[in-house]
Amino acid sequence: MKTLIKNIVWQGQPKEILIEDGRIQAIEAAGTTTEAVQVIDGQGHTAIPGLVDVHAHFREPGLTYKETISTGSEAAAQGGFTTVLTMPNVKPVIDNPAALKAQIELNQKEGHVKIDQIGALSLNLTDTQTTDIAEMVKAGAVAFSNDGHGVQNARTMLQAMKAVAKAKSTITAHIEDDDLVNHGVMNAGPSAEALGLPGMTGLSESTQLARDLVMVKATGCHYHVAHVSTKESVELVRLAKSQGLPVTAEVTPHHLFLDDSMIITDNPMMKMNPPLRSREDRLALIAGLLDGTIDMIATDHAPHAAEEKEGSMLDCAFGIVGLETAFALVYTHFVASGLVDLDTMLNWMNREPIEEFALQGAGQMRVGDPADIALVDLDHAYNIDPATFASKGKNTPFAGQKVYGQVMTTLVDGKVVYQKEEK
Repeated sequence: MKTLIKNIVWQGQPKEILIEDGRIQAIEAAGTTTEAVQVIDGQGHTAIPGLVDVHAHFREPGLTYKETISTGSEAAAQGGFTTVLTMPNVKPVIDNPAALKAQIELNQKEGHVKIDQIGALSLNLTDTQTTDIAEMVKAGAVAFSNDGHGVQNARTMLQAMKAVAKAKSTITAHIEDDDLVNHGVMNAGPSAEALGLPGMTGLSESTQLARDLVMVKATGCHYHVAHVSTKESVELVRLAKSQGLPVTAEVTPHHLFLDDSMIITDNPMMKMNPPLRSREDRLALIAGLLDGTIDMIATDHAPHAAEEKEGSMLDCAFGIVGLETAFALVYTHFVASGLVDLDTMLNWMNREPIEEFALQGAGQMRVGDPADIALVDLDHAYNIDPATFASKGKNTPFAGQKVYGQVMTTLVDGKVVYQKEEK
């Protein structure tokens, strides 16, 4: 079947895209193609490659009151994401080949976008015994993580690195030393002191990262730093890369655009892990992204039920949603402001994730690629409204913010999976 997307802008020029059998057959000047079974009018919007998120939580099985694969992947499509890597901290934990195979089948059955599955690094995420890395790679694990928990035992991490290196896979590491967290609910500093809330020192992140990077040098394991948040961590990643170590890193939009100086009340929507750090940390993250120390932007989409994000930061859940807001936030703050161009942004949110995680099924909007495409309105502002989210989670501190870059249409393998409703 042939589909023509007409009346779109691509790389600043009026173009049209011809799709056949789910793949891009041609990207040509407007008015070139005359033959198509289906025509999609892009209404002058900008075409971009479908975004790729290497860090999301869809909560199914076991926690479906927070999110399901269906609602999470609908949120992804609404945000322009066509490929998402989901974490293994569901119930039961995806820590064996049988559970992994069952999860992959469930992802394929319920998902509206492409979902690649990350497997657990150690049993039940917290055990000192590593999972069967080799067999889980064979079963389809795209990477390994204990996300939500730092690996406290150095020997466990060393064993995992050796196995992951041998399997030619990737560790995506949640770095957190429990002994240094000290029951913190936000970044340790003046804001925490002013609010009378327990603080979490950045050392809880950077000290474990330093430990792990020494072992990366010894094992050659591809090590990906999840949700980097401190200036010390940026410096450590920069040093590791200067030494030629196989290290990559991600940063979230909330750590790029929010910091603890903005927490002026005990606000549950501002509680996430790692916490919002200082303004100095935030600027270091931006600098690290701009100079290539940090490779990509990931959402750490973490939906919760409304009652879990109420009351005080002392006892509410960690985490915010991000799939439906990421593109617009990054575009508004970085591209519309003139800091970088759109192509640079797409490098962070499409090409780097695909290349670093060796994702074979994700498209980069080249002729012959899978037709994973989003059409976005870059010209008209809108306000972020959680009531419009497809995600079950409405927990975002960005509610009400004026942004540009609304996703209008998303296609996966040439099939429309999201179309913004006309008002």
